[in-house]
Amino acid sequence: MKSIRSRRHQRGRAVEINMAPLIDMIFILLIFFLVTTSFVKESGVTIERPSAASAVRQEKIHLMVGITADGKIQIEGNPIDIRSVLPRMQRFNAKTPGGGVVILADKDSATGDVIRVLDQCRLAGVQNISIAAEEP
Repeated sequence: MKSIRSRRHQRGRAVEINMAPLIDMIFILLIFFLVTTSFVKESGVTIERPSAASAVRQEKIHLMVGITADGKIQIEGNPIDIRSVLPRMQRFNAKTPGGGVVILADKDSATGDVIRVLDQCRLAGVQNISIAAEEP
């Protein structure tokens, strides 16, 4: 008699879907995509790039350094003095070893300013340094 009652009780019970594992899985996927995405930090300066026939698009860029026509330097939208470039690049190199630095120099900027920034990057130990140019 007891088995008949338990069967009736089981048939009348509503089916429930547990949403907790689904939500956990969505959060795990979200974290995975956030961790694997590489974020590009812009230089924060508007420049006119010079054109070069040998310009090649670089895929892995981690930091952009902008140099305006009047010699002002900006990293991630913040103005920075030439004396501060070396410690900033040392911190960058410690955080992301093997990271790429792209120097965005205005076509009217002085060559000396570009060379000084390039030299500071090399002194900090950054190996992957590029100078941005437009394809003609």
